[in-house]
Formats: sequence, structure tokens, C-alpha cells
Amino acid sequence: MIRGIGHCGLVVRDLAATRRFYRELLSMEEVERPRIFTFRGARFRGGTCEFHAILAGDTTAPPGMPDPGAGKRTGLAAHVAFEVDDLACLAARLRAAAVTVAGGPIGSGDGAHQMWVFDPDGYLVELFQITDTPIEAPERGAVGGGLGERSV
Repeated sequence: MIRGIGHCGLVVRDLAATRRFYRELLSMEEVERPRIFTFRGARFRGGTCEFHAILAGDTTAPPGMPDPGAGKRTGLAAHVAFEVDDLACLAARLRAAAVTVAGGPIGSGDGAHQMWVFDPDGYLVELFQITDTPIEAPERGAVGGGLGERSV
């Protein structure tokens, strides 16, 4: 039985830019990696959530993701999501640092405020705050052009 998400691992181009984004802008703690990891990378923790960065030069997987198109504005694209304490404060800090905001802040329809930004490698990152304050939530429908349903 699954107990939770252990971590999210992403391939990155530039560890310094990744550190700046996740450690300095998102205030995640950089934590020590196991000694057996001789490939270049970094680990970050915020609350119980971990993010593992793997340097592109040390793996065969490509870094980043292609632009998800219109779906990026409302989270209808592959993304990682982090719960934050103060979305308005973080949004201001990210804008001041010239981080690209893809969408939001908007209401989620279930008690959260959420926004989406791009990290230095083009990964879509959702930031959300659970709140008791209701916020107008726009209807979100399909953005079209998808690959259709797939059976599992």
C-alpha cells in the first residue's frame, strides 16, 4: 500500500540556477545526499516533500520539458505541486526575481489558492496555499489538442 510520495526527481541543466530557485526563492532546505551518489545533483526538502535534482551531464535523460501550451495557465499539464504558507508573499518574491509566472493566482474550487511558475529548466511548478478564505474559482475545461484518452 502506498504511504505517500517519497520525492520528485528532475533532470536539470544548471545546478547553481536550480539551487537559487528551490533553495533561495522557494526556501527549501538543501539536504545531504548519500555518499554512494557520485553523480552530480542536489536534494531539497520543504516540510515532508523532497525534490532531487540530477545534473543532465550525468544521465541519459534530457533536462526540462517542452512548453505545455495553454494548459500551463490552469495546471492542465505535467507539473509538481508544493503547498506553501503564504502564496501572496511568495508570488511577490518570485515576480521580483523575474521568475516566469505561467498562471494564477486563482482559486482551485476546493479551498486553495494556486499559481504556476516555471523553474530554470522549464518544469511547471504549482504553488498552492490552503485557506479558509473563499476565492472565486473560474471554471476549467479542456484546452483541446490533446492526445485523447488512453486505456490502462
